[in-house]
Amino acid sequence: MIAWDPVTRAHVLRAIEDYDRLGPDRVFAEHGFAPTTTYELAWENRLYPPKAILGTAYEFATGARLASGDFEGGRSGAVKVLGLLGFTVRPKQK
Repeated sequence: MIAWDPVTRAHVLRAIEDYDRLGPDRVFAEHGFAPTTTYELAWENRLYPPKAILGTAYEFATGARLASGDFEGGRSGAVKVLGLLGFTVRPKQK
């Protein structure tokens, strides 16, 4: 089980900035994640893959890199953690 306590809202915002700066392909390649299939993190009129953003934020907070398989992305995982940090995560619109 991952301890998410070190991850702050500021780490998530930094991960969003990193995603915007590098673009999705490079973020996925460098941090080991993939595009979202189920949920989207909504921030300032843009949509982001919640699991990739949280995984990157964790790396910024702790210096440790998580693999995609190390934690869940759904309601009991990334969606819940990001919600507790005050972010809006919603089902991906098809």
